[in-house]
Amino acid sequence: MQTDPASLDPEERMNKFYALMSAALGVLSLCVGLIPVAGTLFGVAGIILGILGRRSESKKTALAGIVLSIIGLLTAIIFSILLYMERY
Repeated sequence: MQTDPASLDPEERMNKFYALMSAALGVLSLCVGLIPVAGTLFGVAGIILGILGRRSESKKTALAGIVLSIIGLLTAIIFSILLYMERY
């Protein structure tokens, strides 16, 4: 059964928004993981929003966002290490 978004209290609505944004930033961090600065920023933001979003009813979305953000962050870190090793 779907709930009306207008009937949710503001805190629950924000927590659901955090969970959804975490998933979106996780996917985005995977896509731009080959640009180390952008992948790192999106990954860290996705992890933070995922932790905040775990307080909502959509815990699975927040967990997926955290996992995707961690993978994107690791991709950015590994790629930046490889770039550093190639230069020196």
